[in-house]
Amino acid sequence: MSIVLNDLFDYDGLKIYQYEDRFKFSLDSILLAEFVELKKNTKVIVDFCTGNAPVPLILSTKTKANIYGFELQKNIYDLAKDSVKENNLDNQIKIINDNLVNVAEYLGDECADVVTCNPPYFKYDINSSLINENEEKAIARHEIAMNLDELVKAAKYILKEKAPLYLVHRCDRLEEIVDTLNKYGFKIKKLQFIYAGFDKEAIMVLIKATKNGKSGSLKVLPPIDILECKTYKGIFEKSD
Repeated sequence: MSIVLNDLFDYDGLKIYQYEDRFKFSLDSILLAEFVELKKNTKVIVDFCTGNAPVPLILSTKTKANIYGFELQKNIYDLAKDSVKENNLDNQIKIINDNLVNVAEYLGDECADVVTCNPPYFKYDINSSLINENEEKAIARHEIAMNLDELVKAAKYILKEKAPLYLVHRCDRLEEIVDTLNKYGFKIKKLQFIYAGFDKEAIMVLIKATKNGKSGSLKVLPPIDILECKTYKGIFEKSD
């Protein structure tokens, strides 16, 4: 497997290590990082399923907060660590090689101001022909090592009261996502649907939900057609 050092989209000066043929950062991660709202008093951000760290790297351009990224797969963790070092961000970004379900072993309860996650999108069915034969790709795409319930439970543990969880996910799992968030006391505050042409179904949804938030303040933001975007940097500032 050949490793390459690429520009991180059009974030000036940021570089990211990737395998030439797989595990490249995705549009999903860029949109997730852009969707996050950060306050001046944000001190701790935790990114679950961090991959090779695109979300922490992008967020570092918007805040001085400490950022922790959890990545289970050792080889992908190594890419993330090298990317952080390459960008001289070791003092701000810490990458942890473990499953997010073990977050309690590293971070205290109610310590995070923000949690972000671009999780595996697909449920795990051992009999499914859709499961990739490559174990690394299978873990990245399917809920083999963790599932939606465990993700939200872990976020609840580390988030401060009223603090937000940001997710990007598939639209066909939105009903389940809402149910799971409600189960752990989260209330959805913002939804934004992403399209690749408005004549087609939405390809993903961005979600902001707050821990023990109040009901009745959900906003559905204007949809985004990625085919009309010349850049994704600052995309949601332009869409409001």
